[in-house]
Amino acid sequence: MSVLKEIMDYNQKFVADEKYEEFRTTKFPDKGIVILTCMDTRLLALLPHAMNLHNGDAKIIKNAGAMVTHPFGSIMRSILVAVYELKAKEVFVVGHHDCGMTGLKPNSILEKAREYGVKQEKIDTLQDAGIELDEWLTGFSCVEESVKETVRNVKKHPLFPPNIAVHGLVIHPETGKLDVVVEG
Repeated sequence: MSVLKEIMDYNQKFVADEKYEEFRTTKFPDKGIVILTCMDTRLLALLPHAMNLHNGDAKIIKNAGAMVTHPFGSIMRSILVAVYELKAKEVFVVGHHDCGMTGLKPNSILEKAREYGVKQEKIDTLQDAGIELDEWLTGFSCVEESVKETVRNVKKHPLFPPNIAVHGLVIHPETGKLDVVVEG
């Protein structure tokens, strides 16, 4: 059962009651920062509060594990757009303890894909086309090391400016406590 109707009913009232007014801001981050963090639901409200961020303060990019694994993928492109077009002056990579990417193995995802109805032939086609599913669908063993690796991947990108700081942090998803892993 979809929650679309519930969302659309709420949205209609939200707009009619002009509740959007309190969220008005510009497209430029007021604190001049871009954050790459995990899509974990525990961080939705916790991370901005733990970092003293309000609507309009930061560009926030989310993906599984707060990782930049491909130099020319959408995550790195978003960071570059935030820096060059939206005036971000610092980058924060924020991983978290108890991440679902910790220890993730490709066989687990592929097995579940099959259970959801993805045919083995499609998986074989991807592998035959040179897609390294074992690499692409693998998580990490240590969140601190993953954050350090992502910081390195951002900093070494050929289009990333050398004068922009890239910080690496780890947040505890229950308390919001932040630890600096890399001070850019």
